[in-house]
Amino acid sequence: MTTALLPLPRPKWAAGTALLVLRRLAVIPVVLFALASLVFLAMRLLPGSPATSLAAGGNNLSASQLAVNEARVNKALGLDRPLIVQYGSFLNDLVHLRLGTSFYGSNSVLGLLGDALPATIELTLAAMTIAVLLGVVTGVIAALRKGSWIDNSTRAVATVSFSLPWFALGVLGIVVFGVWLRWLPVLGRLPSSLDYNPTTNFVLLDAILQNRPELVWPWIQHLILPAVTLALSMAGFITRIVRASVLEVLDDDFVRTARMKGLSEGVVIRHHVLRNSWLPIVTVLGLQFGSLLGGSVITETVFSYAGVGRLLVQGVLQRDYPVVQGAALAIALLFTLVNHAVDLLYTVLDPRLRKG
Repeated sequence: MTTALLPLPRPKWAAGTALLVLRRLAVIPVVLFALASLVFLAMRLLPGSPATSLAAGGNNLSASQLAVNEARVNKALGLDRPLIVQYGSFLNDLVHLRLGTSFYGSNSVLGLLGDALPATIELTLAAMTIAVLLGVVTGVIAALRKGSWIDNSTRAVATVSFSLPWFALGVLGIVVFGVWLRWLPVLGRLPSSLDYNPTTNFVLLDAILQNRPELVWPWIQHLILPAVTLALSMAGFITRIVRASVLEVLDDDFVRTARMKGLSEGVVIRHHVLRNSWLPIVTVLGLQFGSLLGGSVITETVFSYAGVGRLLVQGVLQRDYPVVQGAALAIALLFTLVNHAVDLLYTVLDPRLRKG
């Protein structure tokens, strides 16, 4: 006689986590719709029109010729229609995932984003890695040496680095490390002398797929200055948050108990203090990721780094509506996905959130 095996009951927190994921995913289209609508209206309320520069074509035309050409360009681009009609057409294209083509050169916006987005992701991840390493290490050291000259110096440096704007750090890095010392390249993503035909446009991945190790070191050299420029400001903020979080945990009873058991200071810090300090740190990392994406707009422009931020700035200056709308949506989607991932990470870091 065989006994049928009954399925094991699923933990309640698994269903709750799945519901949380679905709820978070449902919010993303609403956020993107709101942002797309704001960008659509903002670009059309700005002074200037793409038809003006397109109509001139770099030539010195009379006022009457320019007016005729502008009317022709506006009609060709659909900008002569009422704003509400343009908005309806824009929403229809957005629902069908059609981002349109650039007003300059008729390049597909999806194609432009496909070329630019990997560069921004590489830059943001590199900056995040540097910032986390610097911020966590200096924050822990400052907390463990509370009140000492190390603590005071660390907090002072963190405050200064957090206060400096990105463009100032970028220009300072260019002058010191690019012009004076000549240690690092200051423009572009790769040397122009390198023949690079992207497969995925992630340079490190392409170097592996194409078996071209000679791409790696020049890519790292070009990445260092923009990544460090972005990371320094974020690292200063992380340092202060980590220091405060670690100091709060150090006063808890379970830390004193662990020390009374004879555990070494390293074990206490790694397994008891840091593990219970991560929630506020992760919260800051999720928020600062959005700050990094915003900073990439400035940093990519300063270093002529071919990412979404630089694409966005060029689109705004040229009043290239489809490019600006596509770039803004790409940045917003990255930011939204990361913040939702951080929210879900809470359930891993804090078992109390998985109950019920």
